Amino acid sequence: MSVLTYKGYYGRIEYDERADIFHGQVMNLTDIVTFQSRSIDELKQALADSVDDYLEFCDEEGKTPEKPYSGRFNVRIDPEAHQRLALEAGRRGVSLNCRVAEILSKYVEHQG
Repeated sequence: MSVLTYKGYYGRIEYDERADIFHGQVMNLTDIVTFQSRSIDELKQALADSVDDYLEFCDEEGKTPEKPYSGRFNVRIDPEAHQRLALEAGRRGVSLNCRVAEILSKYVEHQG
């Protein structure tokens, strides 16, 4: 599986050998936005066209387009880890949410 991006939207793409076609879907939306093409170059344009069509449709309907990532997600962890993180955040004088965001940001920076 591969991913393309356009205007902050990410499209997961796959190749169907039987149909000899690439197809994809914009990830992390409740609305369904799909695209397809026979070549990679055309696939990039198909994603762009689909996202632009989605944004235009939302505008015409007076609907706010979904953002692929809101910046919020729920994480379930071991209660002891939760406690340790909360205590560390308290010692640093920041909220638990702020401390977890700092840790995750540092982790992601070191992975790239």
